[in-house]
Amino acid sequence: MRSLLLLLLLLCTATLSTAATGKKVVYSVNGTTYEGYLAGPSGAAPLVLLIHDWDGLTDYEIKRAEMLAELGYNAFAVDLFGAGIRPTAMEDRKRLTGELYQNREKMRVLLDAGLNAARENGITSAKVVAAGYCFGGAAVLEMARSGANLLGFVSFHGGLTTPEGQNYGKTRGQILVLQGTADESVSMQDFAVLAQELEKNRIPHEMISYSGAPHAFTVFGSDRYREDADRKSWRRFTEFLADTFK
Repeated sequence: MRSLLLLLLLLCTATLSTAATGKKVVYSVNGTTYEGYLAGPSGAAPLVLLIHDWDGLTDYEIKRAEMLAELGYNAFAVDLFGAGIRPTAMEDRKRLTGELYQNREKMRVLLDAGLNAARENGITSAKVVAAGYCFGGAAVLEMARSGANLLGFVSFHGGLTTPEGQNYGKTRGQILVLQGTADESVSMQDFAVLAQELEKNRIPHEMISYSGAPHAFTVFGSDRYREDADRKSWRRFTEFLADTFK
């Protein structure tokens, strides 16, 4: 039964990729061209800002954007690397993410530019939640710490540590963290420290860990994919969106 459910999910997401209803959005930030992806029913629907993993904006984010559009939300997948830059080699992925980890101000500028690009392409709703995967999850928390005026911030198996000199004192929205207990890249100690930090700053939050789920447990078709954890985390995510966008 589990195998059948996984097959149906993979077929569904493959169909979404080939029958995508969204569009590519080209925009510029400080003279550099970026290429995002926008899907959704209308400009007035709430917006989910999607932040990609360390391999850039790929079919994975497009699938997730289309899944959100099917639920009645607008989804804009932000590009943090630049148009056409979709690294496949590990050293390139480390270099590109490392540059942004070392230059947090640039990361924030690119995140804000993604939101502006969505606005410039017809998104009028003031209701916005940011969500990201792995590197994107860490970027979402960076956005939360920046004081971005969003309703919520959601991290799927993302980096959880707070850079030196930063805190959550300016955070406005609520935070949802969805993590794998078997994640060897992000420890449960990081998970606990973040929980304590959010509590200290009185930030509304919810943090869930899934047993047996490694890093990147939501990535369809990979050897790290865990159907049960993906299904549960997506369900909680959609519940969070429904509650937050009321």
